[in-house]
Amino acid sequence: MTTTDVIAPNPLRAGLRMQRTAPPCVLVIFGASGDLTKRKLMPAIFALAQMQRLAPTFHVIGVASSDWDSESFRNNMKAAIKEFSIPDDAGSSDAAWESFAARVQYLSGKFDDPELFQKLASTLKAVPGTAGNVLFYLAVPPSAIGTVAEQLGRAGLTESSPQGWTRIIVEKPFGRDLQSARALNRELHQFFKEEQIFRIDHYLGKETVRNVVVFRFANGIFEPIWNRRYIDHVQITVAESIGIEARGKYYEEAGLLRDMVQNHLMQVLSVVAMEAPVRFEGPPVRDEKVKLITSIRQLLPAGASNYDSVAVRGQYGPGFSNGESVVGYRQEANVAPDSPRETFVALKLMIENWRWAGVPFYLRSGKRLPKRVSEVAIRFKSPPFLMFQDVFPESIEANVLVIRIQPDEGISLRFEAKVPGTDMRLRPVKMDFQYGTSFGEQQPEAYETLLLDAMLGDSMLFARYDMVEAAWALTTPLLEAWEAKPPRDFPNYAAGTWGPEAADEFIRRDGREWRRP
Repeated sequence: MTTTDVIAPNPLRAGLRMQRTAPPCVLVIFGASGDLTKRKLMPAIFALAQMQRLAPTFHVIGVASSDWDSESFRNNMKAAIKEFSIPDDAGSSDAAWESFAARVQYLSGKFDDPELFQKLASTLKAVPGTAGNVLFYLAVPPSAIGTVAEQLGRAGLTESSPQGWTRIIVEKPFGRDLQSARALNRELHQFFKEEQIFRIDHYLGKETVRNVVVFRFANGIFEPIWNRRYIDHVQITVAESIGIEARGKYYEEAGLLRDMVQNHLMQVLSVVAMEAPVRFEGPPVRDEKVKLITSIRQLLPAGASNYDSVAVRGQYGPGFSNGESVVGYRQEANVAPDSPRETFVALKLMIENWRWAGVPFYLRSGKRLPKRVSEVAIRFKSPPFLMFQDVFPESIEANVLVIRIQPDEGISLRFEAKVPGTDMRLRPVKMDFQYGTSFGEQQPEAYETLLLDAMLGDSMLFARYDMVEAAWALTTPLLEAWEAKPPRDFPNYAAGTWGPEAADEFIRRDGREWRRP
């Protein structure tokens, strides 16, 4: 081939997508003295600044009730960034921080105090170089969301300026059932338009979850078999080896179904199973996700109360984790000694559309399981065994495609191969792709991706109001049934095991087994 035949590489095809840079703006963090700001938000913002993804005039205003001034806020955030940034390298040097800290300030006050918001309005007007762009981040308890939104509205801070934009990020949980989620959406919609609201779920910022869409729709060999003809079932697992840590009060109110399944697992399910959007943009992608969730069959018909065939709950008791003895859930701080709250959930969901009719989706999540792992496992239907039954008496294992979300992010495919030799022996082997070794780049933290997307106005990875309500419509009847009928066998699995025996029996009834990641 001559030099004239060489085609210039397309940056998109080469994986060299142009770096996205946020427009000038100011980020206002309500709840700036809290744990989320310290552990996630400020390290993510500082990382974006070091990657030159933020405008030189980008500003941060922290707002909280703690009796701090701007200097003490900067000192606290500097310590937090050194402790929680990954990796802690030259980007966290004192010189880099001083340059960034010059654009960080703090306001102290109560969220129900109108004077605080008047002071905030004056501060925003005085911040230079933001082009009128403001992003509010509500890192506050759910009970404070409506209060902050109302005060912003009364202070005239919710309307976008003619030359700029105003957006708000709301942290989960988005309500605790269908009724409260609808009420929360009504509160927000009184003061913000839906296109201004970004409901954040950090799971959707994980690199592997985002790659599912690309994996499915950018590869011609997978999408044609991504349906009921070829797939036997799908398992989505989010397992944690830790307990509830210091979140006893929260967990006594929430439980695992609210904490993990209704949001994280439903979001992952929607990405795995949705139809192809017309464009790789926020509105069409979110349209397809909502259509998918609303097509899931009700767990049980109206009036039914026995969910044993479609749902299992569990609670961990004392056991061993990483070789150390650990207490059970009921022995954790701020937990009732007879608590009925679940720390494990398994669900069987059926999607009633043309693509997935008859294919079960098994979801499970739990605390104090043997290891920390999140994955999607697609098990394909087994091939006919006829041609091998005389020479290979054992059954042939089905092909399994595993998308690992965390840790060791990557994708593996298991298939059958002949063992070298004169005999006909088959053995499953794996083709494995790992992000770290394939690209050799540090993956961005989920909050880095999501914060940048919000500044750019890209809503693809954020939950829309109808998606939130559809997920609650599916899970609220189960929550109500569990509340009405407390479990009699809790705790029903030991810490360090893969959950209650009832969960194994639950999937065995369908002739299937849970994967052991």
